[in-house]
Amino acid sequence: MTTADAVRRRLGLGRLLPLGEAADGAWLTEQAAGEVLRIAAGGVADMELGKVRLALIDPETAAVPAVPPPPSALPPGPLRIDAELAVTALRPLAAVTDALRRALFSAARDTLGLAVEAVDLRVTALLETAGAGSGRGARHGPPAAEPAGATGGEEGAGTAFRAGTGATDAVGRAVASVPGVAEPGAALGPAVRLAADHVRVEVATAPGHYPPAVARAVRMAVSGALGDDRPVSVLVTRVSL
Repeated sequence: MTTADAVRRRLGLGRLLPLGEAADGAWLTEQAAGEVLRIAAGGVADMELGKVRLALIDPETAAVPAVPPPPSALPPGPLRIDAELAVTALRPLAAVTDALRRALFSAARDTLGLAVEAVDLRVTALLETAGAGSGRGARHGPPAAEPAGATGGEEGAGTAFRAGTGATDAVGRAVASVPGVAEPGAALGPAVRLAADHVRVEVATAPGHYPPAVARAVRMAVSGALGDDRPVSVLVTRVSL
């Protein structure tokens, strides 16, 4: 991979968002969050979702991460969704925006486990009524990143995670055995990164599993496999529904 390819891939991930509680030591890529939010928006009629970004509401009051965070990751704190939408004239604007706000809140908090406390919406266009208002709309936000390290399915996850040797292999086997781990992430580098003072693991989660719960289980599995007190961080790179 060239340097330019690596930069494009990193930009495609978007921000690295704090996932779950501050003590969970987990993060979620903005790209993965956006994909789930767009699916949720697809159920809202008479609108099309445009650009979607997530950010800290107040960076000054963010908490100190419990573990060493991934590079450039946001610290734990309440999040805000900023979204643009185009609407038709078939329903009152307030009804459409209320429905979209509820859908985004539910997906962010209940499906993803993000501490979203505000959803700011901005109407940018009026749609023609014929054939319009599909909800999801075109993708906007961080440029799409090429999947890295994805092999698909639980068997593929085990094979990819076990590509290392020694301690890395032991950690990979432990992570692959965690319910809800679909495959390795490898967005910022190898799926398992062992350093002298910390460990970082990247995973994609399987359908029907709550990402913060999977991340907590991964951290416990890694600590058990290593048998030491190195802090473990988890980066979730994709959430399957």
